[in-house]
Amino acid sequence: MRATARAGLAGTVGAAGLAAVLAPGLVAQDPAWRCPEPAELAAGFDGALAHVRYLADDRLEGRAVATPGERCAGDYLAGQFAALGLAPAGEDGSYFQAWEVRTGSAAAGTDLRLALEDGSSAVEYALHSEWIPYGFSASATVRGPLAAATVVADELGAATGHDLNGKVLVAAGSPDPHQVASAAARMGVVAVIVLLAADDPLPALSGERRAALSVPVVAVRGKAAAEVRDAAEGGDAPAWASLSVDVTPVRREARNVTAVLRGSGASDRVPSLIVGAHYDHLGLGGEGSLSPDATGTVHNGADDNASGTAVVLEVARRLTAGPPLSRDVVFIAFTGEERGLWGSAHYVESPLVPLESVEAMLNLDMVGRVQNDALTVFGTATAEEWPSVVERANRRTTAPLDLQLVGDGFGASDHSSFYARGIPVLHFFSNTHPEYHRVEDDWELVNADGMERVADLVAAVVGELAPANQVAAALTPVEGAGNPHGATAPGDGSTVRSGFRVRVGTIPDYSRESGGMGITGVRDGSPAAKAGLKGGDVIVRFGDHQVEDVYGYMYALQEFEPGDEVEVVVLRDGEQMTLVVVLEAGSD
Repeated sequence: MRATARAGLAGTVGAAGLAAVLAPGLVAQDPAWRCPEPAELAAGFDGALAHVRYLADDRLEGRAVATPGERCAGDYLAGQFAALGLAPAGEDGSYFQAWEVRTGSAAAGTDLRLALEDGSSAVEYALHSEWIPYGFSASATVRGPLAAATVVADELGAATGHDLNGKVLVAAGSPDPHQVASAAARMGVVAVIVLLAADDPLPALSGERRAALSVPVVAVRGKAAAEVRDAAEGGDAPAWASLSVDVTPVRREARNVTAVLRGSGASDRVPSLIVGAHYDHLGLGGEGSLSPDATGTVHNGADDNASGTAVVLEVARRLTAGPPLSRDVVFIAFTGEERGLWGSAHYVESPLVPLESVEAMLNLDMVGRVQNDALTVFGTATAEEWPSVVERANRRTTAPLDLQLVGDGFGASDHSSFYARGIPVLHFFSNTHPEYHRVEDDWELVNADGMERVADLVAAVVGELAPANQVAAALTPVEGAGNPHGATAPGDGSTVRSGFRVRVGTIPDYSRESGGMGITGVRDGSPAAKAGLKGGDVIVRFGDHQVEDVYGYMYALQEFEPGDEVEVVVLRDGEQMTLVVVLEAGSD
């Protein structure tokens, strides 16, 4: 490990002084929560490793977006930027760009009800112990005769040949009740009751972020489930069910953290550079975790992506210690990447620096496991000058790395949000490993010297693009650059890759909650590109499937084969238009 300066820990601005005031209507953070002291955790550590040691500590509980641990991490980053003397680049003179995100759902109101009716009598079941609505349930009061889903084993086609219009479908629990209920809603049911196995817990609403379906969907367990099953399967005069469901989204404040190093020759006419990394991780597991049965266990994400965040801070340290640059350099720590590029998607929709004045975006995601001097740099075909710029910068470092240059500008990290807006990008990546998205990804396993070498390289790239006392060099963007079928960053919950038989070539906008599936961009030469789809479109229908969000889009893809021609209805600039996509073999 290099003998670098201490990470400014003693001078870190206190969390209480940096915390933003919660906007009205947001769920407040736990007032009892106390962030750990940086000096305590990082004592004896230097440089990038000191930052990883803090960010990947168990007490931050995995830094899931909009949690107290993530808020501690954001305050820490703002403190480090302040200690380096970087100017705030956030809102209202702060280091933060704050907005609301949906973190889950909650059963609301006092009149939630599930009852079986048989003639003149009714049996009502107890909320939270015998039944509960799913977080993706519609809020409604409905009543209808029960119909058992017994036709097809996987229950996706359970209504084939049966008139379910106006009925309450009773379906056994499945790996994806959302998909079952989505299919049932298209068949005209007024509600879906999912029967859980005897030892299954009732589903938690707290982490549900999928868009609400058009019908109520509830889970029933134990004796209640047996009674509902018997009622649905018995006799020529089926029982009726009545449901009153009220589910509301839960929203909390999320924050990007951003600062700027002013260039000596910078002006409104000199484009700036962005250096960024995401600082969130998976929290206590669940969706995205690759550790079996680890829900509720802290996932520290030391490499993914405390390492990239730490290197951003160290790049800032190197640049502030050097001669004045000829451009502004904006540093951004994004949140919500693990949930689908939320932070970078929000930033490009509401940029703090006009996107037309951004020359390039440099992204660091998983740079903590450099082995055998190897580092992959994605996006090198997004500007004509990138290969020579990166190679020159590498030669300028004291310990050059063995670089693999990959052209593709899209991938499962925050640079994709910028490339979709036509901005040249680079994504630095030290490769995946067995601990990726697992509880074992802890700070002890990162390569401290490797992170310092990556910081040297990225600082040198910035120096190539913003040389001191010289006119800043311009990049020549390449539209549709890269190899759409080539190597990409590892999947991390930010891409749709589920082994579908067909490929469309869309890059989804995962920050859109409902009202269709937004498209960030399309891959060059893909079926989507050939059909005329483009970034900014919102898919609202795919074939016969209404598309409310990315999940509805995935369900639709499963029903088609390569070579199928599919009518796709999109919203473009507020106007609806229909395009025809010819699907290809592969995985979207």
